[in-house]
Amino acid sequence: DYQKFWKSLRPKVQMIFQDPYASLNPRLTVGESVGEPLLCLGLEPDAGRRNRRVAEMLERVGISPDMMRRRPHEFSGGQRQRLAVARALIVRPALVVCDEPTSSLDASVQAQVLNLLTDLQAEFQPAYLFISHDLAVVRHMSDRTAVMYAGRIVEEGPSVDIFERPLHPYTRLL
Repeated sequence: DYQKFWKSLRPKVQMIFQDPYASLNPRLTVGESVGEPLLCLGLEPDAGRRNRRVAEMLERVGISPDMMRRRPHEFSGGQRQRLAVARALIVRPALVVCDEPTSSLDASVQAQVLNLLTDLQAEFQPAYLFISHDLAVVRHMSDRTAVMYAGRIVEEGPSVDIFERPLHPYTRLL
């Protein structure tokens, strides 16, 4: 059954979007936003335990739990992206789709978020699917790389091979 399949997939796959401000509901506190997947997926219906898990996850991504009652607009772009990471990882998914997760950040904050993602991957063990035009990010974060051109995968393989010995003309151009 189609609906049953997607319902079973939701807790296993989460997403980190390019624009962290647009992906966080401005009417919710960041505590509510980060805890929302736990509530919606029925993983933590008890508000007290949910708030404790949110506080732990906020601390893990470098945001003080004291800030749980603030709204997204009160945070910097890098902090908002950390909140988006916390929101994605709080359900302990098997896969996190990262759609240009650092493209809107300056270089120093970008490095901090990428290092955070690396640390959290070691701790929580999700697979990351990075979608990016920034080849330095792809090279840094990916074990395997697929290159798309005109909506099709034109080359795929270990990142080392793709970057050191590109085969497709578009890959060489990149």
